[in-house]
Amino acid sequence: MKEKIHPKYFKTTAACACGATFDVGSTKENIRVDICSKCHPLFTGTMKLLDTEGRVEKFKKKYEKAAETKKTVKEAAERKKKEKEETKKKQEKASVMEKLQEMRKSTEKKPAAPKKPGKKSAKKTK
Repeated sequence: MKEKIHPKYFKTTAACACGATFDVGSTKENIRVDICSKCHPLFTGTMKLLDTEGRVEKFKKKYEKAAETKKTVKEAAERKKKEKEETKKKQEKASVMEKLQEMRKSTEKKPAAPKKPGKKSAKKTK
């Protein structure tokens, strides 16, 4: 074997979640496992419930926070969009009101000049 290219090899113990320990050789100093041959239902023939989290629960827990953050960002974006629409509506309403006031001013009747007394037009009768 070549020297200085292989990882260090340790004589260590592997500890299971059920409490069983085994002497093994490994490149890691400490080994912890969730299930072993002493507690696995295939070897024991009985079903035991362990208090360890499964893969799905770990995944859900890990990405639950990311989902909440994404949800709050989405809600904030929707709020901002609604605020923008409301300000736009207010601006449109204000411009319409200004136009209406201008139209009222331009269409207001100026006092008419008094008519001069004069000839009355004669109606033709047949």
